[in-house]
Amino acid sequence: MRDQRIPRMADLTMRPFISGKKTVGTLEAHSNGLRFISKKHEIIDLMYANVKHSLFQPCENEVMVLIHFHLKNPVMVGKKKTHDVQFSTEVVDASVALDSARRSMYDPDELDEEQRERHLRKKLNEMFKEFCKKMERVAKQHHYDLEFDIPYRDLSFHGVPNREMVLIQPTVHCLVNLTETPFFIVELDHVEHVHFERCTLRATNFDMVIILKNFELAPLSVNAVPVQELDAIQEWLTDCSLTYTAGQASMSWKSVMNLVRSDDRFYEETDENGEPKPAGWQFLQADDGDGEEGDEEDDGDEDYDDDDEGEEDDEDEDEDDEDDDDEEEDEDDEEEDDDEDDDAMDWDSMEALAAEEDRQKRN
Repeated sequence: MRDQRIPRMADLTMRPFISGKKTVGTLEAHSNGLRFISKKHEIIDLMYANVKHSLFQPCENEVMVLIHFHLKNPVMVGKKKTHDVQFSTEVVDASVALDSARRSMYDPDELDEEQRERHLRKKLNEMFKEFCKKMERVAKQHHYDLEFDIPYRDLSFHGVPNREMVLIQPTVHCLVNLTETPFFIVELDHVEHVHFERCTLRATNFDMVIILKNFELAPLSVNAVPVQELDAIQEWLTDCSLTYTAGQASMSWKSVMNLVRSDDRFYEETDENGEPKPAGWQFLQADDGDGEEGDEEDDGDEDYDDDDEGEEDDEDEDEDDEDDDDEEEDEDDEEEDDDEDDDAMDWDSMEALAAEEDRQKRN
């Protein structure tokens, strides 16, 4: 009877795998923690006191429903340490889901299969939700704080945090992608500032750089986020009381963080000489603004030069036209002079001929 009172869920797949292959087993909720027992009798224990964030992601458009634990201290799984342990059940095999997507929407068999799949999704979501409540109840009875967060799907966006495009979702305390591996989990309490790179009018996507409060750690990047998601992400950051900046250029973050670490007056509005400077992360905006103003000034100079060149070209063209006109007039004058010379020569000849005829008559 005592064993029957232990909340448990069978046929769960654990990630990361214990022995390098798919690990399937049963998860049990005990008084001081969780125990996973694989079908090969491998055991992984997770203490409630070591759980920092517990997440429950229902299956909506994904192929699996899952519960995820982000740990304060890493545990050994196989031969590796990990801060993240996940237990899931596939609603439908990924290959089957891909094959189903290629079928005709009017296929009766396909419609029946979709209906069965929706029913299975609903059933599994309810089972996992109920198991999460049981785990919370057991932990609370033994004075442990265990509460499951559900990702906000309506605030989700796509991006590339590792190697492929995935769906990234905010939770109360984190920004996560739990479906693909490696898992992507950013604790909002650890975030210092967010900077958006490649934000231009012509860009179709941008990069989101997450700067952590521990300046010794390299910033995290989510690349190729669709540009139409920018406003919603910025609004979410504002709601989370997180600062952000945006710029057109891609930064050299190793150099940026070296500069930040070496600046004792980073958050001050003046430098060590008392000269004004941007406070904190505003220098990212200021540098980009200077670049934009410089570009605008350059564009203005180019426009000015273009106009001047255009005016000079017009003047040159006018001068060329005037020269051409002068040359044409000179040519006309020369032609008229030539004509007059021809006419004069003909008249002299005629006078000479008349004089010769007069002399002949007198003789």
